[in-house]
Amino acid sequence: QVQLVESGGGLVQAGGSLRLSCAAYGRNLNIYYMGWFRQAPGKERMFVAAITWNGGRTYDTDSVKGRFTISRDNAKNTVSLQMNSLKPEDTAVYYCAADENFNLLRSGGAEYWGQGIQVTVSS
Repeated sequence: QVQLVESGGGLVQAGGSLRLSCAAYGRNLNIYYMGWFRQAPGKERMFVAAITWNGGRTYDTDSVKGRFTISRDNAKNTVSLQMNSLKPEDTAVYYCAADENFNLLRSGGAEYWGQGIQVTVSS
């Protein structure tokens, strides 16, 4: 069993930055793909970014590409999402996810999920 715990969310002005972190407990995540999703009010949960176990591949949606960066530290069992040049439309609950299968992760069907953390960007 894996427990994922997000931290680092909050309120920031447009143009500002936040760094989200996700700590994993219960199992070594070296074999897992890790990812971030977000869900804005009244909308479905959407994929943001994903990273392989060795950090070699990263996938970002067009809406965050160039502004968000996903990274991981396998020694610390953590994955992070650095968010720069934030916009009001980035306001959402952000979720960390993990799965051994990339396609499952990418499609939103990951086995493990965090509880979510609020990010609010004011204009």
